[in-house]
Amino acid sequence: MFSLNKLCPTITNMIRFDHSHVMVTFHQYEKDKSPRVKKALADTICDALEIHATLEEEIFYPVMRQRDAGEPFIHKAEPEHMEMRRMIDELRRTSGADPRHDKLVMELMRDVMHHVADEETTLLPHAEAKLSRDMLTDMGAKMTRRRLELVGPKAGKLAKEHAVGFSGSAAAVVVGLASALFAAKAFGPKKPWKSSPA
Repeated sequence: MFSLNKLCPTITNMIRFDHSHVMVTFHQYEKDKSPRVKKALADTICDALEIHATLEEEIFYPVMRQRDAGEPFIHKAEPEHMEMRRMIDELRRTSGADPRHDKLVMELMRDVMHHVADEETTLLPHAEAKLSRDMLTDMGAKMTRRRLELVGPKAGKLAKEHAVGFSGSAAAVVVGLASALFAAKAFGPKKPWKSSPA
């Protein structure tokens, strides 16, 4: 019987992919771009971060707290998400033409980079040491299903933001290819199909 769980990447690899996607988008943000493009990039970053934080809070962090309540990072991760959401709210209320917009994006980038570094050097390796590959893959499948629920209502908005923010950019090709490869890994067969001998 077909099982999405067997085809999904582990939750830790999905989290790393989300981090990479946000970093690529951050690096597209430049002060001399038009206010419309800056706003689209900021909205893309904000949407991606909100979805990512929700997925971690609902699926990843509860399991890690249950497995190892003594892990220090798990206790500061959600407060960092709350601060990130506060900054996102402020950024969403700021026009791309407002000089504060650039400052807020840079401040958000600094905080997110710090959070990502902590997560990738501490929590993700810790999870991979504490949890079995099957459990990490099962959690990856749960994350995929929940992501589809969260993205579904925003799909048109996300596509428009991405198109405006990455217009004319080589990075759009990189992000598009990375997304396609990720989807292929998540949903494609593990091994190439072989025809049975005649």
